[in-house]
Amino acid sequence: MELTQLKYFYEAACTEHITRAAQQLHIAQPALTQAIHRLEGELQVPLFEPKGRNIALTAYGQYLKMKLEPFMETLEKLPEELERMAHLQNATIHMNVMSASSLVTSSIISYKRQTENVYFQLSQNQAMSFCDIEIYTRMPGRRKEKKSEVEYVFSEQIFLAVPNTGQYRRHKEIALEQMRQEGFICLAGFKQFRQICDQFCARAGFLPRIIFESDNVASVKNMIAAGIGIGFWPQFTWGELDMHDVLLLPLQSPECYREIVVCCNTKPGERPEVDRYFSYLLGYLKEWQALFPAKSIEV
Repeated sequence: MELTQLKYFYEAACTEHITRAAQQLHIAQPALTQAIHRLEGELQVPLFEPKGRNIALTAYGQYLKMKLEPFMETLEKLPEELERMAHLQNATIHMNVMSASSLVTSSIISYKRQTENVYFQLSQNQAMSFCDIEIYTRMPGRRKEKKSEVEYVFSEQIFLAVPNTGQYRRHKEIALEQMRQEGFICLAGFKQFRQICDQFCARAGFLPRIIFESDNVASVKNMIAAGIGIGFWPQFTWGELDMHDVLLLPLQSPECYREIVVCCNTKPGERPEVDRYFSYLLGYLKEWQALFPAKSIEV
């Protein structure tokens, strides 16, 4: 059985009139008659019987029509559904966000307020093979082969969040090696930001003594803000501390910076919606970067 044969049979079964069915199908009447005869030959049962100048379904034909009804209804809807699916796919921006996730999420919320019919799918997967936009972090100076034709790099200072006490209040900056005995609050070890901070500690000659770690940025931020321990705090991607019992001090020996790399993996002009959001995201990050000058911050 061929799909065309079933389609021809179903139209004839609905109209029970060969001429009218042929007109609906935009084919010649003999072609429709021959298709039905071939189908009857393959099934080895009669599907129609004469009824005056028209035709009527046999019991076999009625059974076949009943079985085909849900399939034919689905078939009719397929072009529209596929078109809608293609539109949704083209309107969906796939992002792999390995760094600055809270800030990227904020940019999406802001973008959605002014832009309709655009959708986002976010992942955090180092093994992801392709996405429209990728954001990750790396140590300064560690240049890698470009992952995409369009790549922007933001430099971000890393501060040390410490208790707002006399012990630290007199410092305008602090050497990381002085903190080897302190309890650190950190992101989980598989996070890119944690790996960079561990490298800072290694350069200062020690392994951090971890008293709390989590894969959730908000949990780490809240624990640091509560003054339970000390921790690394990015210049602008984590926003401001809103507590009065924590200071942010610049680090020396070594100076602590990281690079945030924002890549667009689609070619310019290939997907306009990706181009528009990518441009918006860069502007959004630049605005936030400008709000947090690289200096000691007392909260």
